[in-house]
Amino acid sequence: QAQLVESGGGLVQPGGSLRLSCAASGSIFRIRTMGWYRQAPGKERELVASITSDGSTDYADSVKGRFTISRDNAENTVYLQMNSLKPEDTGVYYCNLYPYRSALWGQGTQVTVSS
Repeated sequence: QAQLVESGGGLVQPGGSLRLSCAASGSIFRIRTMGWYRQAPGKERELVASITSDGSTDYADSVKGRFTISRDNAENTVYLQMNSLKPEDTGVYYCNLYPYRSALWGQGTQVTVSS
């Protein structure tokens, strides 16, 4: 059964960094485009970054130059390196396919950027 488990969130000061991980079960993820999404308090979930199976990436304008998405297909893991974090980056971060599949939403990992 396919499953996605996010980790790596936490509380960080503005300007700080975090690295999120998404462990995927099931080899199908190796050939699929994956995305990191976030949901800020009171807002809809939005796509932050995506990466194809061969490593091509795309980013939301709000995180370009600060976030880097990567993947390790051998380990079925997708990462999101977040640098120069801002308070507006606060939210719950999820990984999923891109386009997402509703049944695959996991618990997410909370990121809080605050001094």
